[in-house]
Amino acid sequence: MALIEPHAPAATARFRPGGPEAEPMEAEALGRSLLEVTRPLFLVRRGAKLFLARSGTVGFAPVPEGEADGLPLVAWVPPLHPENLGDPAFRAAYGLRYAYVVGEMANAITSVRMVQEAGSAGMIGFFGAGGLLPAEVEEAIGALQRTSPPIPFGVNLIHSPGNPELENRLAEIFLDHGVTVASASAFVEPTPALSLFRVRGIYRRPDGRIVCPNRLIAKISRVEVARRFLAPPPARHLEILVARGALRPEEAELAAHVPLAEDLTAEADSGGHTDNRPAIALLPTILALREDCRREHGYAHLPRVGLAGGIATPLSGAAAFAMGAAFIMVGSVHQGCVEAGTSEAVRRLLAEAGQADVAMAPAADMFELGVKVQVLKRGTMFAQRAAKLYELFKDHERYEEIPAPQRAVLEKDFFRRSFEEEWEATRAFFRKRDPRQIELAERNPRHKMALVFRSYLGRSSRWAIAGEPSRRMDYQIWCGPAMGAFNQWAKGSFLEDPAERRTVTVAANLLFGAAVAVRASWLRNQGVAVPPEAAVLRPLPLERIEALLGGTPFTPAGSSGELPSGDESAMS
Repeated sequence: MALIEPHAPAATARFRPGGPEAEPMEAEALGRSLLEVTRPLFLVRRGAKLFLARSGTVGFAPVPEGEADGLPLVAWVPPLHPENLGDPAFRAAYGLRYAYVVGEMANAITSVRMVQEAGSAGMIGFFGAGGLLPAEVEEAIGALQRTSPPIPFGVNLIHSPGNPELENRLAEIFLDHGVTVASASAFVEPTPALSLFRVRGIYRRPDGRIVCPNRLIAKISRVEVARRFLAPPPARHLEILVARGALRPEEAELAAHVPLAEDLTAEADSGGHTDNRPAIALLPTILALREDCRREHGYAHLPRVGLAGGIATPLSGAAAFAMGAAFIMVGSVHQGCVEAGTSEAVRRLLAEAGQADVAMAPAADMFELGVKVQVLKRGTMFAQRAAKLYELFKDHERYEEIPAPQRAVLEKDFFRRSFEEEWEATRAFFRKRDPRQIELAERNPRHKMALVFRSYLGRSSRWAIAGEPSRRMDYQIWCGPAMGAFNQWAKGSFLEDPAERRTVTVAANLLFGAAVAVRASWLRNQGVAVPPEAAVLRPLPLERIEALLGGTPFTPAGSSGELPSGDESAMS
């Protein structure tokens, strides 16, 4: 390849080679050097040309060129192991080697196996507890706690506005089983269940520091919601919990000195529940808000802020860390991995998705409120059918008011049985989940209609997970535009095949690639013209990444894999 001719950046120091002969800075050689992320890289000038060196000594004192030994140093790049990306305090608090979170996807799509794979590789995954019965969540927790050696993990607590008892039950399950890390998602405002989980067991050490054993990472996308999670648990919640004996008075008193959320995830344009926020605007806004809340409440410990939504390539990961993200959370892309708790049919549909192949559709859990989720529209008619159900719900007070031709379509194509048969199946479902809904539906025909429509919406995700072939057009597949970005990046590589997409392989590529991208940006920021072909990272097999990192790095941070004690997040 042709020699790279940069815009003559000025020399910043003198360099004395200490190893192999420097080689001309051609695109291919620069690309190889950027991949060696655990080694420094020096760019030196000989005459009018630039050369690459891997080792030597640097003198930064300004010395005229004619009066010192060595070569003019034009730019240099220090080593950057992927384990150094993100906030070291976040990694230490959760016992991680990498600031990488496998985000929770409901109905156990983020499966026990996926969480185990992430934890065993020095990351953390959150089990997708949304939509499951308490007994199913307990079973998953038991399986994760029996993992040998132990791994860091968390469990999702999703907002259930129509069933607060479920939230309370899940919080109690977490506490009873010793789950100390939870991710709160889809909350508009805090609930007593979150306050209970956060401050149960809080205490003051002899040195005066307050220790909060349970960590809550809250997903937020709005300033007003973030502010509520950055404030202490609401006093009214604490009073309720003390009155019913769920908290001791001294725990409630100490709770006023800690933020409700240990950390925040700024959730941009993601799959599932989302406000479709642009990441480049959202993260800086939340970081600035965090500083305001710290001053307001006087916290000694500053909640960290990570980024989720749209992170699907090395460049998007590098951008997140460059903006100050403490960690990155990846969801949609991991739904396409072999460990995900979904069907092969779904994984293949996801592997074919483009960035524009997503749409917003009514959510099953918040249907009457008009809340929407982002889903895959390519290869399925779910988005259109779900929108039609919500339109009918808005326009009619009872099912019988819907025009007969439209009812016929619903019963033939949506329900595939009569409305009454669908209601009986819906009644059986809510008899186990929330019997109060049945009582309300028998008094309110509009609520009855809503429950039946919600039944279709809820089962559509189950059909997708099971890969039910007769219901392919009804698959509800939560997905954001990140999936399309990943597919474009993986095109032509081994990761184009969904059978090759494994949780740790995908995560390793995103982290390693982000480190390469950051190193390339360091060169650009020193005035070096880096050709695009030298800084583009194609997907690499896990073994190749490990070799470039000098061994087998995708292992837990410590020998036990256990989370640090609550003292790691002590507050003054």
